[in-house]
Amino acid sequence: MEGVDYLADERKKAGFDVDEMKIVWAGSRHDFELTDRISKLVANDPGFSKEGRTMLPRKELFKNTLRKAAYAWKQIIELRLSQEEATMLRRYVDEPAFTDLHWGMFIPALKGQGTDKQQEKWLPLAYKMQIIGCYAQTELGHGSNVQGLETTATFDPQTDEFVIHSPTLTSSKWWPGGLGKVSTHAVVYARLITDGKDYGVNGFIVQLRSLEDHKPLPGVTVGDIGMKFGNGAYNSMDNGVLSFDHVRIPRDQMLMRVSQVTKEGKYVQSDIPRQLLYGTMVYVRQSIVADASVAMSRAVCIATRYSAVRRQFGSQNGGQETQVIDYKTQQNRLFPLLASAYAFRFVGEWLKWLYTDVNQRLAANDFSTLPEAHACTAGLKSLTTSATADGIEECRKLCGGHGYLCSSGLPELFAVYVPACTYEGDNVVLQLQVARFLMKTISQLGTGKKPVGTVSYMGRIEHLMQCRSDVKQAEDWLKPSAVLEAFEARSARMSVACAKNLSKFENQEEGFAELAADLVEAAVAHCQLIVVSKYIEKLQQNIPGKGVKQQLEVLCGIYSLFLLHKHQGDFLGTGHITSKQGSLANDQLRALYSQLRPNAISLVDAFNYTDHYLDSILGRYDGNVYPKLYEAAWKDPLNKSDIADGFHEYIRPLLKQQLRTAKL
Repeated sequence: MEGVDYLADERKKAGFDVDEMKIVWAGSRHDFELTDRISKLVANDPGFSKEGRTMLPRKELFKNTLRKAAYAWKQIIELRLSQEEATMLRRYVDEPAFTDLHWGMFIPALKGQGTDKQQEKWLPLAYKMQIIGCYAQTELGHGSNVQGLETTATFDPQTDEFVIHSPTLTSSKWWPGGLGKVSTHAVVYARLITDGKDYGVNGFIVQLRSLEDHKPLPGVTVGDIGMKFGNGAYNSMDNGVLSFDHVRIPRDQMLMRVSQVTKEGKYVQSDIPRQLLYGTMVYVRQSIVADASVAMSRAVCIATRYSAVRRQFGSQNGGQETQVIDYKTQQNRLFPLLASAYAFRFVGEWLKWLYTDVNQRLAANDFSTLPEAHACTAGLKSLTTSATADGIEECRKLCGGHGYLCSSGLPELFAVYVPACTYEGDNVVLQLQVARFLMKTISQLGTGKKPVGTVSYMGRIEHLMQCRSDVKQAEDWLKPSAVLEAFEARSARMSVACAKNLSKFENQEEGFAELAADLVEAAVAHCQLIVVSKYIEKLQQNIPGKGVKQQLEVLCGIYSLFLLHKHQGDFLGTGHITSKQGSLANDQLRALYSQLRPNAISLVDAFNYTDHYLDSILGRYDGNVYPKLYEAAWKDPLNKSDIADGFHEYIRPLLKQQLRTAKL
């Protein structure tokens, strides 16, 4: 029935102020009002409909994406939206497109690496979308190893130009979004060669296509790399392949903020320190962590609502069957993911603060916190994206068979999200970078150099190597101090154990390669500690609203104790807790599930997602799942006729035992 809220009884159970929780989730009242207004604007505009997206052939899907992008730009101009509102509108259109790379990578690269003069020339064109740009770094043969890129930019002093060239097949640029069919320009990363010397990788602004007829310019070979995972998913993006055959560009199209080449061909470092580029990297990784909380929360919203709608087994005397969400096995898989969504949200908020702090320090030529900022953003990008990719897939399984339908929204969400585990740094490679930082921190402990920021706990290494948990009953695990010390001791002891094993190798690099798996585990433990500690810090703030803080405390307990239970081998093996204390943690975790249960639906309502944005029949706000699933099935193109195309050619001869006459 239309207009009936099948989840109304669940919503009445809420023990907290849902509207206040919406503001906590959004980050501020301003952010809530902005996201609420823009998400509804998009949801109510038929121009942004997602109807039938997963059934479209690639060319139609891509054309429809171009239409939506152009329509979004028209709306942005006509409604005179601010840059903040425009960014939000593109997010809620919720379709990967060339605009993501133009605004999210091309423009930041110009701002971060271009001189004032270069920005004056190129940014107005980019802001008005008179040129469309992408970020061409990754190659067919090299991704994570940026220093291994093969594309060359050789300076010719005779003409005052750089010659951009792809010397090998593997030097072809491969993967940049927006490159395949749309971008007119790219920031191309290539090896800078002048006067016969290789100065490493630098960025160059290169025009790829004519601004008149959009055809590739001479010497430029460019196209799309083909279909990717999923139905619609990321196939609306024209990820491209690009190669150059001695393409010439003016010298002033080298991005010259931190280094430049003179007319005579001399390579010169500018006064601006190279470390300034770290600011952009911290910003990008912070936004990826924020996106992880969004993707996780979308999946959890769908799985939680459907778990409350779905009933299976347990009928007594002909009564209703049991809601799936009431089974402890369902809660044990679902509720930690709900807690993770909130945990990632709060660590993402903290990363926004870190980005501001790093920028202020860079402006004052203070680079002291950069190694720590680099390590923690790398680690958190890795931790949150891996957990979210796994979490979306777990949510699909939590929805049973119906979760496998495209109309559940979960297969598409998964297919769109999983590239985050690879782009902006492969997740395992990033954790190895964190591990290097941890090993360096431990090696400097005796030198008087005090660990800062997220590794400051290492300054108490002697205590953490010896302390034992004083938990005596299950409720003791609700004390933030008990949880924090357990995570600190586990992380410190795992890092110290790796450092000791490394010291046995004469060659440190050989040791690092041999112990890589252990080092990654130590890095993950450190990153989980960061998330737990930032969640606990969040709870020390003044959080208004009836019952809001109490619910966040329950979620924090679930997040940390679930990790403790999942990685109990680490906690027991490092000796901080006993098996009895581990068992008590599990008892407390079960109790927290029971406390969360009546509030589950309202906690996902606090995400404030429209049905358009979720794009899931299983996750509908009103819970009217079964009639809508049935209705959607009949919209599939296969159901346009009772008899399928191909029946008369192939199946009828089979049925009539006349295969010899079939048109095979």
